[in-house]
Amino acid sequence: MTKVFILFLVAAEVFIWLTSAALPPNMASHFAAGGAADGFMSRGAYVGVMLGVTLVAPLLVALSGQLVNVLPARLINLPNRQYWLAPQRRAATIASLSSLSIYFASALVVFLCFVHWLVVRANEAPVPRLEPVPMFVGLALFLVGTVVWLIVLVRRFSSVPHAVDR
Repeated sequence: MTKVFILFLVAAEVFIWLTSAALPPNMASHFAAGGAADGFMSRGAYVGVMLGVTLVAPLLVALSGQLVNVLPARLINLPNRQYWLAPQRRAATIASLSSLSIYFASALVVFLCFVHWLVVRANEAPVPRLEPVPMFVGLALFLVGTVVWLIVLVRRFSSVPHAVDR
């Protein structure tokens, strides 16, 4: 799964790089709630920031599942922490947290690429304007996905399967 995620990240970086070629030298990079451009930057600065954020933020999220390996149990906020981090279950717990982290990181990559695509489209117009409806729909979908992901995470670790195993 990690290799697929890395390929996914590389594809996102290539997507951003290739779709940024048509951006104007001085481009709209920030938009007010109604979609009007209210912040500008050079294409090079925007591309650098976008490539960096799209790489670093998802990597940090993906690696957060591995933090269980190095953090003491008292610093890990997990339902039924003692049960799930017991030596006989720790490896499976880390694998599960890593998998869940990669799923969320992948969703973040998709969302960031979507936002970039909207910015590129906005800058194609003579007067740059971000389409607010697609932006709000994309944000709403990302937030719904986040809530679903949190529910899966909490349900995965909320119950203890066997009271005898404690």
